[in-house]
Amino acid sequence: MYTPKFVTVAVFAGLALVPAAMIAQVVQDAKSQPRTADGKPDFSGIYEWPKAISGERGGGSATIFDRNKFAPFKPGGEPFLEPRTGDPRHDEPRDFCLPAGFPSGMLSANAVRFVQNKTFLVMAHEFQAMTRLIPLDGRPHRKGIEPSFYGDPVGHWEGDTLVVETTNFKRWSLDDYFYKNPKEYRMHSDALRTIEHINWKDARTLSYQLTIDDPKIFTAPWSQDFTMTLHPDWDQMGIFEYVCEENNRCPGGKCGK
Repeated sequence: MYTPKFVTVAVFAGLALVPAAMIAQVVQDAKSQPRTADGKPDFSGIYEWPKAISGERGGGSATIFDRNKFAPFKPGGEPFLEPRTGDPRHDEPRDFCLPAGFPSGMLSANAVRFVQNKTFLVMAHEFQAMTRLIPLDGRPHRKGIEPSFYGDPVGHWEGDTLVVETTNFKRWSLDDYFYKNPKEYRMHSDALRTIEHINWKDARTLSYQLTIDDPKIFTAPWSQDFTMTLHPDWDQMGIFEYVCEENNRCPGGKCGK
């Protein structure tokens, strides 16, 4: 096909504005990214939990959502920001071995191991031994199952980006913000849908974007960007065992004499 000379000149003129070292680095980064046998990016490894680019944290090290990212509330959506009640089973159900749920558990300050093959990505968290099994083969969401704390995830590839959509949640806590402000216990509704976009930012860092779509609370979906740092140095120790005793009878984790 004939390419006009002025187009060719314009293209090369544009490339000339990009430093050669930068182009070389982009090419090198693409080549250094691990890939599975079928050519998809391979995210297998142990990572730190998602860290907000803004660096905002809750009362501990767990990541919390930046309220500036929130879409406006729908009328009636504000009650989902409920205060702590003094009932430990409401205020910190994890002290009673109840699940953190998603996305709250994903943002907990613990390591997470990704194990990937052609059919599944497994996210095995150190916190609460939480495991998410994410199909990658294009199957649809399951039908007729009960809502759950971690929902029903399915994944698909958009180029080198893995997109994970999760639906069918129970109503549960959104993040750990209640440790920072006990008057604002952020809850999501049972209509929550989450979308995760995961890709390599560089050889040691994943870009992790999380979109919250909760039509009972917000007027529109909203997103926040995080990073996850790969730690090959953690492979030797692996994921530590997390044990929570059934029928924990110490409210708030504090046992009286």
